[in-house]
Amino acid sequence: MSTSTASHAFALIVHLLIGLVVLLLLRHFLPIRSTPAYVLVPIFLALFLPVSVILLLPIDLASSLRSEDEATRGIWLPAALVLVAWRITYWLTFALTWFILPLLGEYIDSGYRTPKDRFIYSLRSNGRYQLIVLACASAGLLYVFLQNGFQGTSVKALVMALAYCWGLIFAIYLMGHGLVAVPRRLYRNASVSMRLRNIQSQAPGVHERFMDSNTALEHLESQLTQLRQRKNGISRDHQEWIEEIADGSDLPEARLLSTSTQTSNLAIPAVITDRYLAELARKLNRARHKRLRFDDTWQRLLRDAEDTQAIIHASASKRLNAGASSPHPHFLERLQVLTPYTRYLLYTHVLPKLQVLLAAVLALASVFIVWSELVKYAAPKLSIIRFTVVSTRHPEDGQVHFAGQIMAALWMCYMCTCALASFGDVKVWGNRALVRRNTYGESATWYAGQVAKLTVPLAYNFLTFLPPAVHRETTFYRFLGQLINLTPLGKGFDFFFPIFILVPVCATLFNLYGRVKGVFRFDIVDDDENDDYQSPSSGTTATWREGRALIERELKGSAATPRLPSTRNTVLDSPHPPYRDSATPSRRPGLAPSGQSAIPSQRQPPSRLAAATAAAEQEDETFFQGFAHRVRNTIDTIERPDWVGKRPRWMGGVEGNEESSARAEAGRGLGRWFGGRPADGRVRL
Repeated sequence: MSTSTASHAFALIVHLLIGLVVLLLLRHFLPIRSTPAYVLVPIFLALFLPVSVILLLPIDLASSLRSEDEATRGIWLPAALVLVAWRITYWLTFALTWFILPLLGEYIDSGYRTPKDRFIYSLRSNGRYQLIVLACASAGLLYVFLQNGFQGTSVKALVMALAYCWGLIFAIYLMGHGLVAVPRRLYRNASVSMRLRNIQSQAPGVHERFMDSNTALEHLESQLTQLRQRKNGISRDHQEWIEEIADGSDLPEARLLSTSTQTSNLAIPAVITDRYLAELARKLNRARHKRLRFDDTWQRLLRDAEDTQAIIHASASKRLNAGASSPHPHFLERLQVLTPYTRYLLYTHVLPKLQVLLAAVLALASVFIVWSELVKYAAPKLSIIRFTVVSTRHPEDGQVHFAGQIMAALWMCYMCTCALASFGDVKVWGNRALVRRNTYGESATWYAGQVAKLTVPLAYNFLTFLPPAVHRETTFYRFLGQLINLTPLGKGFDFFFPIFILVPVCATLFNLYGRVKGVFRFDIVDDDENDDYQSPSSGTTATWREGRALIERELKGSAATPRLPSTRNTVLDSPHPPYRDSATPSRRPGLAPSGQSAIPSQRQPPSRLAAATAAAEQEDETFFQGFAHRVRNTIDTIERPDWVGKRPRWMGGVEGNEESSARAEAGRGLGRWFGGRPADGRVRL
């Protein structure tokens, strides 16, 4: 592009598209209409700014070229404009990460009535953490002053270096875990039988957490019911507060009657204080959203099990129909493009092969990233990523063309995706989760803060993959990199710490988390997905069989699990979001074999699920177990001569019952060495 006019237009259009994608993402996880603006705007900025870094860094690479040929720069902007963009992006992200979003999250989660009390609670909760950070920063500031003297840039360098180091620690660990977990998950889910086994192995844990969350919420509702029935020792303001909490919960009379029988064993303090009511409101909000979270997870798991078993069951007829439409279908659900046969081919042959291919490509990309982390300082010419970004025609000039900019954006997208995908596996985040249209406000602010915290360190870490002649000429390096390398300690941390990416990579690749869990009974990473790929002797067979039974019971319609409401109009600015008991929203049906339609109110017979899991059940045995079954079948099916097993009358033998007695004793003798034979006479092939 000869002038920067086209680059300005391109950057503007891409930023508008990024903003649209962020808005759609917020609409997917939050109730946009009922969420106050003071929550939506910071979360939008905390997502929009980090995503724009993925666009800004490739533009910076092309804008910092020493070549005067503007036609080879790709998308470029003036250096002054790039510097202003980096300053706005970095300092807004810094303020959102360390000050605004933590205060906003505690403000939403406080449980108090008035904004003043919520703000004071938020300041008090974040004050302890900020004091710890300030104490560490004071020690670092003393080191910087001793190293470089009392200069104006010392404080700025310390703040930026500490924020970078703290974010890089989490970014390297999470990215290392995701570099292995993301391709492996894609590869394992490519097999339909493996996918069904994985769903069944997760079912017991999800169902247990769902029931526990339901019990905890009922306990708190019982406590609230007892407070409403209490007439003495409560001031008028506290009575109004209790009624507001009850109105926010919106308990029906049936639930009030059921919970009133459980209130006799609850300990209610003699004097009701503001702190007690705020704590009760906070616990109710958390318990309510926790139950919504696990209800959404359980319903999604059942829907995935239905779709997967429909794909397996369709292998007989080779026809797969789309499920019956929902009561209010959108345009894509009403549009029928594929025939049942082409849909069967798509889900059983095309998509699995594409998934395996994508897993192989991502696994290769993970190897390249790990290799580049190890050699970027010791042997930077061996870095593979640099060949995909920097032009190979004139490597000494360090030119980055438009194709190199696209590759740089793709590499950064994959690195950030691996880091963010690990949030669902690592169990150190407490009761936080993203739920469709029902995400708790505190959880939304926390996740947005983590996205903002990790993106900038990952962007600079990617920049160091490139040759020094390239990344040291960028505006981003002059803005951030020089301050990180201002002291030997910061330069050494940036040099050595990325090598520790081997720790999470090896821990995930060789399942060291499972070994730690077996020894210390402490689960660091959610390895439910990997449980069914363990040895059958490890006890995981019972887990997936139990999950299959739970799913079958739910499909029969006889499950004792309660139906949960769909509180999509949750008000985040109130400490008591509305909660209404209504029918569970009908699940959008998935796939169904030809001639059968998936009706939301009436599920398919569970016998199909058992038949669909027959192929997955065969994978449960090892080589030695399969060999034992075949030897046992051979011995049991041999036709014995008539004279074998007969006893004369004087020894107690009875004519006509030799065969039946021999069959009754089939589990004795040599046969029991191979596990015995089933009582119903089935033969294991």
